[in-house]
Amino acid sequence: QALLVESGGDLVQPGGSLRLSCKVYGLSLDYYAIGWFRQAPGKEREGLSCIDGYDHTTYWADSVKGRFTISRDNAEKSVYLQMNSLKPEDTGIYFCAAPRLNMCKRDMDFWGQGTHVTVSS
Repeated sequence: QALLVESGGDLVQPGGSLRLSCKVYGLSLDYYAIGWFRQAPGKEREGLSCIDGYDHTTYWADSVKGRFTISRDNAEKSVYLQMNSLKPEDTGIYFCAAPRLNMCKRDMDFWGQGTHVTVSS
């Protein structure tokens, strides 16, 4: 059974940066894709980005393209989301998730508990 644990959420001022981490247990990053999702207050959860075992990256949300970067460190069993030029609308709970295969898709099977990001002055 997979376990995903997010960390790195914080309160940050507009224009600032944060790096979120997703530690993955029970899955090899060589063979599974990992995605980042966000649920803003009062909104549905949306897919942001994903990286597969071949290092192919996908950015689903136009709002984060050019500002967010997904990466992974197999030795650390972790996937990261570097977030720059943060805006108040980036506020929300950020989740990492994995499907049961090495393919980036929005329909994920394993989910972390989430980490809170607040962008406010």
